[in-house]
Amino acid sequence: ACAELQLRRAKRWHRYLPALMLLALTTLCLGESGADVWGPDVRRVGVRLACLCKTCVETVGTCPMLQCHYSSPARQRIQQMAKVGISDDDMVKVFVKENGIQALSVPPNEGFNSMVWIMPWAAAALGLGAIAWYVRRHSKPQPLQELPASTTDRFHSELDDFGKDMADHD
Repeated sequence: ACAELQLRRAKRWHRYLPALMLLALTTLCLGESGADVWGPDVRRVGVRLACLCKTCVETVGTCPMLQCHYSSPARQRIQQMAKVGISDDDMVKVFVKENGIQALSVPPNEGFNSMVWIMPWAAAALGLGAIAWYVRRHSKPQPLQELPASTTDRFHSELDDFGKDMADHD
């Protein structure tokens, strides 16, 4: 009776074995460094910096790639600089000094880069101007040309013949 009771308990335990194994495997899938939880400093500065991994077109603060070779170290560096007390603008300047203007997610509005901000509006204005010119040009009523007298005489004679044919059919 004792052996039978132990056998029943073992069978119950084996029933839960797949669920326990699945639970153990999910804990292994959490990642190498756990969930990367970055503070507000990293997010605030990270959105001002472009991710330069050449795989995504995100910012350092919004790069969705796990263990990205550019944004992960950049986030850690931003976090370290924030702990030291470096201001946001100085952190951005450090990245710009190392990687050039391409480190910024939005180009500055100065010098030749101001063309980035001006050209879309200039192109829109030019396009609207072209549409207005086209509509104005093609909406003018065209003057009617005077037809030669021979054409109008022939038209009237054909119209009279058509009227006579219709009267004969009635």
